[in-house]
Amino acid sequence: MRTDVVRLGRLSGERTGEMMHFLSSMRSDRCIAEADILVDLAHVLMLEKQKIIDPDTAQQLLSALLGLFDEGIPEEVFDEQFEDVHAGLESLLVESLGVEVGGRMHMGRSRNDEVATCIRIRLREDLLKQMSALLKVREVLVALAGLHVESMMPGFTHMQHAQPTTLAHHLLAYEQAFSRDFDRLRDAYVRVNQSPLGAAAFASTGYPINREYTASLLGFDGLVLNTMDAVATRDFALETLADLSILMANTSRLCEELVIWSTSFVKFVELDDAFCSTSSIMPQKKNPDTAEIMRAKSGSVFGAFAGALVTVKGLPMSYNRDLQELTPNIWRGMRDAKESLRLLIDMLSSATFDTGRMKEEAGKGFSTATELADTLVRNYGLPFRTAHTIVGRAVQKGDLSLLTLEAAAQEAGGISLIGNGLTQQNIDEALDVQYSIALRRAPGGPAPFAVRIALEEVRKHLDEDSALIDQHLMKISKAKEELIAKARRRIA
Repeated sequence: MRTDVVRLGRLSGERTGEMMHFLSSMRSDRCIAEADILVDLAHVLMLEKQKIIDPDTAQQLLSALLGLFDEGIPEEVFDEQFEDVHAGLESLLVESLGVEVGGRMHMGRSRNDEVATCIRIRLREDLLKQMSALLKVREVLVALAGLHVESMMPGFTHMQHAQPTTLAHHLLAYEQAFSRDFDRLRDAYVRVNQSPLGAAAFASTGYPINREYTASLLGFDGLVLNTMDAVATRDFALETLADLSILMANTSRLCEELVIWSTSFVKFVELDDAFCSTSSIMPQKKNPDTAEIMRAKSGSVFGAFAGALVTVKGLPMSYNRDLQELTPNIWRGMRDAKESLRLLIDMLSSATFDTGRMKEEAGKGFSTATELADTLVRNYGLPFRTAHTIVGRAVQKGDLSLLTLEAAAQEAGGISLIGNGLTQQNIDEALDVQYSIALRRAPGGPAPFAVRIALEEVRKHLDEDSALIDQHLMKISKAKEELIAKARRRIA
């Protein structure tokens, strides 16, 4: 069995398999294994550049690391006798190259700054993938909204018919929420993409290292400057998980509506069969299981955030082994959010909206009563609160006919609406769903005029956000390619 080189000096005694399993981080370290190879390559190139190791040692180390990059990391590196993948890889190199060569790779660094760097490298990639998925969700919502600018439907407050709106307006509300989710992840990326490498255990190192050089090789935008903060902080992970939690809350809200809308007593949407299941006993059932599981996944992401937050809340500076337990929460939260968004894209794209059924419900529940009150204000000079009272009393009486409104006005303040020229035609026009929606032309409103303007603006933002993702992807991809190419040239 390969020896864990980290334990050779200070410690003795055998660990039980149960203890090794308890202490090992290998399950989550698989997520950062490739990043660890990249960090090793950059570190070795820096050590040679700074004349901390000699060219022959650097060449042998780079050759071995490139072999691992090309052929994959052997499974034995992930053996739980090693506390982490970093110790496993170093032990492999020491065994294959000898301690005179393999034992020099770890000069000028600690596992503390190494793991922090690896987590950031993997997390920034996951963030960009998540932002790309968010972009696609938003594109689907915008595409659907473009098809339903004039598709009338009821709007709700307190789950009661409130005012009529359009399906486009409703869908764009979710696009705005997901747009803010994108912005939060974009901002988190800025803080994630900072290099802690070179901080060593927390007090840096006496070797003449070049932190800026390794940061550049690895595609980071800058340094986490204070070396104690660099290894101790996981606020970048907390920020990411917090942002993902908000994202999943928004996703869950949309799924909740899709579940309600797909019921037989609402019938606003038909979800594709691929995203539904049936009952093992009731043959008629079509259950929106994908949307329901997606709602539940929000709880999983919330839990990952809560677990990570509680892990760090009582930790003194600087590095503490507790942080090992935070890392699985990062990957769990990110995984559940990514899987949910990918399915949400296809579920929305394949959904069929029953616009006839929506239109049928749009005017129910006196949903245009607000426009009638506004008409009394605009055309007959009433204070809004008086108009509100009159229309409210008429609704209480059961209808919004001319005679009922007149009686309500007399009760409210001895006012004669008929005497002021109100006709049933005036009332019918105010209560018309299409008329009510068309009047709401203020920016962000449901009127087709306002929605078309909003769509133009949203499409511009989508193009800008897409370009931003491409820019980030190109930078880290180019850095990775150049790092590997530089290492290959060095051993050629």
